[in-house]
Amino acid sequence: MEQVVSKPKKHAEYSEVIYNSAHWTLLKELRKKAVRIMSALEGFHLRAIVHGSIARGDVNKNSDIDLFIFEPQSSFLVETALERARVPVNNRFLIQATPNYTMKAHLEINDEMSVSFPLMGMRRVEREFYKYGGEANLIQLKTGARVAGVDKRLMLIEPKAKGHTESSIIGREDAVAKQLGVSAETVLDRIHALLKREEVGRTGVFVKRELGSDETFELALKKLADENPLVRRRMKSKT
Repeated sequence: MEQVVSKPKKHAEYSEVIYNSAHWTLLKELRKKAVRIMSALEGFHLRAIVHGSIARGDVNKNSDIDLFIFEPQSSFLVETALERARVPVNNRFLIQATPNYTMKAHLEINDEMSVSFPLMGMRRVEREFYKYGGEANLIQLKTGARVAGVDKRLMLIEPKAKGHTESSIIGREDAVAKQLGVSAETVLDRIHALLKREEVGRTGVFVKRELGSDETFELALKKLADENPLVRRRMKSKT
């Protein structure tokens, strides 16, 4: 799916956005798709969240449905849950953003939907990334709850009855961290990453390896660790 590039806002800005009926319909449709997959995972005691615009409510036609399971899992269990729900997986990748971040299993269901989970313990800043951007669990989706979070423009999205308000987080990082229940380190980390991306262009990931049809994530990770000392070091390090 072609993505619309959203640039960070460097100046204090505040505005209120009112959703029209088409927006509410789109949000409902996207959440319905997420609920189906999350329910299938829950059937195998795999608790997932959806994060980003679908959790916050500020969706658009390019919004992806990104589902995440926080605890390291057996890839067989996750893939079995999807298979039993007749959810086809088109592509499978090992992804590691940086040498210090955890390796994650990434299953692409289609152009707009994916399921990911860590293959090792996550550091605090990694875990808080999802809360920083806005995360919602299955119950919240079913009850229509929306949560606050920061988008790629570094704007804090705060849900309101008729839509949302948005304001720049630059200059009030501590207050935003407290409001979202994350550390100031996480907020500053995301600001640094997005401003750097704006300056130097899109940045890649440290590892992105597609799995063969007969490979498991665990076997692929072992092979990669045998070949790459940085991956091996991260596997041995404490979270």
